[in-house]
Amino acid sequence: MADTSSTDTVDFGFSKVARAQKSQRVRAVFDSVARRYDVMNDLMSLGVHRLWKREFVGMMDPRPHLTLLDLAGGTGDISFHWHQRGGGPVLLTDINEQMLGVGRSRAETRGLIGGISFAVTDAEALPLADGTVDRVSIAFGLRNCTDKDKVLSEALRVLKPGGRFFCLEFSKLQVAVAAPLYERWSFAALPAIGAWVADDRESYQYLAESIRMFPDQETLAGMMRRAGFGHVAFRNLTGGIAAIHSGWRL
Repeated sequence: MADTSSTDTVDFGFSKVARAQKSQRVRAVFDSVARRYDVMNDLMSLGVHRLWKREFVGMMDPRPHLTLLDLAGGTGDISFHWHQRGGGPVLLTDINEQMLGVGRSRAETRGLIGGISFAVTDAEALPLADGTVDRVSIAFGLRNCTDKDKVLSEALRVLKPGGRFFCLEFSKLQVAVAAPLYERWSFAALPAIGAWVADDRESYQYLAESIRMFPDQETLAGMMRRAGFGHVAFRNLTGGIAAIHSGWRL
């Protein structure tokens, strides 16, 4: 489904909320799950998210002279992979201070703090000048943004000419025979796991619902083209459970 940026209400999972309330509601979800977020990712994806993220960063082509803006970077996985694979300076951002705090603690533990800067930043209003970074990434964060078109527009703005944008996100399953099992896993297992591990069924119910409300592969590609990206492409992962979208600032 396309983003409904022209209306006064927006999706919050399967519910509708006032546009001004969504970021507060999303912030509350991630405040709740921040400390158990990495454990829950492993449980929710059976560890497959780690493979997706490695492929994602590999496609970004890390090099020492390239700078990365990691949007909705949360606990730091993408920034860490980029840095460890030889990428240049990273600005790790997230609208949620608690998630970013977990990322900073993890960076300190791994001795990566020197190559990564941190900022509490709204991806819809980036405090950066035009044409300042070589790569912009957002992994499992775009679906939680209120105005997805604005995020894409801001990403394009801060990229240097020849820079690239990459999005890793849950998408539309392309294997019909697996759909019933996937639905049961999403709407029965995930909230139950959330209640068991994180004592928070409601947040994981929202996360499952937000995946279903996110634009499918072709719709997101069209949104990127309308934002001004060139050479837009996507790659399905695990039968379309997730997808990597990419585009260039020409």
